[in-house]
Amino acid sequence: MLKPPSRFSKTMATFIRMTLPGGIAARFSLVAAVMLALAALDNPPKAQASSGLSGEVIAGYQGWFGCPGDFAGNTSWIHWFRDNVPDAAHLRVELMPDTAEYPPDSLCETDLRRPDGSRISVYSAQSIGAVDLHFRWMAQYGIDGAAVQRFVVNTTQPQIRARSDHLIANEVAAAEHHGRGFYVTYDVSGGNPATVTQDIERDWHHLTADLHVTASPQYIRERGKPVLEIWGFGFLDRPGRPEEVSALQANLERGESGLEAVTLIGGVPPEWRTLDGSSKREHAWATVYRQFDILSPWSTGRYNDAAGAAKFVAQRVVPDLEETRRLGIGYLPVVFPGFSWSNLSRLDRGRAAPVNQIPRNCGRFEWSAIRQLLAAHVNMIYVAMFDEVDEGTAVFKLESHAANLPVGATVLSPGADGCTAAPDLYLGLSGAAGPLIRSGRPPPDHW
Repeated sequence: MLKPPSRFSKTMATFIRMTLPGGIAARFSLVAAVMLALAALDNPPKAQASSGLSGEVIAGYQGWFGCPGDFAGNTSWIHWFRDNVPDAAHLRVELMPDTAEYPPDSLCETDLRRPDGSRISVYSAQSIGAVDLHFRWMAQYGIDGAAVQRFVVNTTQPQIRARSDHLIANEVAAAEHHGRGFYVTYDVSGGNPATVTQDIERDWHHLTADLHVTASPQYIRERGKPVLEIWGFGFLDRPGRPEEVSALQANLERGESGLEAVTLIGGVPPEWRTLDGSSKREHAWATVYRQFDILSPWSTGRYNDAAGAAKFVAQRVVPDLEETRRLGIGYLPVVFPGFSWSNLSRLDRGRAAPVNQIPRNCGRFEWSAIRQLLAAHVNMIYVAMFDEVDEGTAVFKLESHAANLPVGATVLSPGADGCTAAPDLYLGLSGAAGPLIRSGRPPPDHW
């Protein structure tokens, strides 16, 4: 039995055919046909993703990995390797994906070698097969949805935006196929300070009016409106002036200037209440932060062990909850499984950073944070991130066997801290939080 493709799927296929030239259109239309086939399969999803965020576990989804030949003439190893050289010396990531279940046509062979001499492959998120597998894992392990990342800087260049549009087509098709919710997150990192708010408005109009992304039945809605997150405003090292951001918030929340109205999440500094630490200091930011409908303070890297998590929750989350409840706005706290970026820091920043900087401790680190948040009675959780192997925070299936790790590269495995860890350890751990949130049951001490 088949169900009809969503309005998004139909519109995306038409848009692709109309806007891309020659050979690119032919290639893109082929992928669109696969997307439509996935969306039409009868794989029972949730009835609607628009029931809201309460009780949900949402995972951040970068989707930024690519390899030569994956889409529209791309010749680069995107996010996998530095200087476009696919060997151990140029490997940017800290963890390797377990690729055993990926469709062969979603994989790209590299010059990385296992100890037995065989070559190692990585995946491209421009492949519908790879993204569909990721959303299948979300469904299998109980992660309710994805916050799909869209970098504002990439929306201002037509060819790069086409790649981002293709990625979101994959994400929407996979979400519909597996009954997962999703919403768009704009990351302002690297955005043009002079135009960043206008760039967001322009691209949100593109996503809603041209691509009809919010027409998907799996687009998460809250308070009767589609959810949109903007991450990065208010951080010391991110663009945006408070008066411009405030105007953007008003336009988006009220649906002004021809924009579709949204319920707006702010990915903000953890010091949003106190205007210190990583937050900008001008008092106007206090008003900006409180103008969001939901706040999601970024906690990744702010503590490094279970004791630190408990202290962070006591000193930041509990007072945050008191303030947001007083204001009548939502609160979406962040957990992360660990952190390490020795390769990225060395290759991209020219600085040494410790390997395994914040150890995962065989899952105990992330679980301790989840326990603390549930004890504080949060009603939703954001997991950072589903696929972020650059900074060692990924929770999807990870390569855990030494015999499959690349020779000559500095990479971690889920068992780096002295345990035998299955590739799916962090999928199961992250998904386990949802039933506990919804039931109100106290979490076990140990995962």
